[in-house]
Amino acid sequence: MITRKRFAVGLCALFAALSTGLAPTVAYAADDPDDSGTAEGGAKPKVELVLDVSGSMRARDIDGKSRMAAAKQAFDEVLDATPKDVELGIRTLGANYRGDDRRTGCKDTEQLYPVGPLDRRDAKTAVATLSPTGFTPIGPALLKAADDLEGGEGSRRIVLISDGEDTCQPLDPCEVARTIAAKGINLTIDTLGLVPNTRMRAQLSCIAEATGGTYTSVRHTDELTDRVGQLVDRAADPVVNPVAVTGADRCSAAPELKPGLYSDRAGFGEHRWYRVDVARGKELRASVSVGADRAVNNDYGVLLRAVTEHDREIVRGSEAGDGRTDVISTGLRHPEPERDDDAADDEETVCLQVSHSYSPAAGAAAKGKPGLPVELAVDVVDAPDGSSDVAAFGLGRGWWLLGALVLTGFVGGVLWGWLARWRVAVWRTN
Repeated sequence: MITRKRFAVGLCALFAALSTGLAPTVAYAADDPDDSGTAEGGAKPKVELVLDVSGSMRARDIDGKSRMAAAKQAFDEVLDATPKDVELGIRTLGANYRGDDRRTGCKDTEQLYPVGPLDRRDAKTAVATLSPTGFTPIGPALLKAADDLEGGEGSRRIVLISDGEDTCQPLDPCEVARTIAAKGINLTIDTLGLVPNTRMRAQLSCIAEATGGTYTSVRHTDELTDRVGQLVDRAADPVVNPVAVTGADRCSAAPELKPGLYSDRAGFGEHRWYRVDVARGKELRASVSVGADRAVNNDYGVLLRAVTEHDREIVRGSEAGDGRTDVISTGLRHPEPERDDDAADDEETVCLQVSHSYSPAAGAAAKGKPGLPVELAVDVVDAPDGSSDVAAFGLGRGWWLLGALVLTGFVGGVLWGWLARWRVAVWRTN
């Protein structure tokens, strides 16, 4: 009995020792930086939801109810979940004019709820009064929405929900979106289509890609709710605006990049080159994302290469996809190279080459210009000490776990041997 009690005490001590060995995980977690933040410069982000209330929204083809009913339900849920630091407004198109005069109907856009601090009850009440009515003046509505969002330094986003093409040509909504983008007012237009219509998809995609936004096809109410909510939440995220840059066709003519975020466009079959100076004792880290903002063929990839000025490859990163995503990313890390202590150069020039293997889908060859959007992130950090760079062995912060496993095996072996000897002794005694 006494021997069994001693064994139990020893086992508890083992568990206590292992628990102590696991303690560093808490310390690591506490050391993680706080990711929370606000919009750049403290300016509040602004979002305006632009809702199509034209007569076609009466159609009952979304989960057994009308498109308008699905939109109202989605708006109610999104308004409940809107972050406090987002200034939100609502604009309608085709909500008031019931006649047949096209000229009058194409002016039918109204700000239902002003952009500003959100009163959820008032906003919901305003949405509840809507009834599908008239034309689809998307172009005029976008122009007015851009005016609604003027002023301030925070991010600005228009979320357009529609079930059909603009019926007020020749004011082409794609040209309207390009005009808005050309103003350089940091305004993004995201579009959501409620009907799987090819022509509508082409128009809404064109509007979105002109301002760096996204197009989403929606077939169900919960999809609409989730997507609108994501876009509103995205506006509240801290914003880092990429700097526009134009890559060259060779390293010697490439623009020099400092640490930061950059945007460019790379056409089908093009290679873009950039240069980064890496000082002694520093390490280069870079990543690139290429988006498909138009119809492309399946099976594609992106390649990021770091080479010397003499075209010797240092390291590369690559990734491939098969049509299930519209953005593909990769990255690389270039540790400080070994240099002689008496080397004359304190800096090394690294050339970054970006290329992708997207190809236009059938019938989209004429849309080769402008190229696909490219976002390049560059950072130059202090190089880790050789002795402390445990990641080089593939263990990272796993050293403590390895030590705990070794200790567990040793203690377990000792206890097992002691228990075996005790059992043999008892057997011999009996």
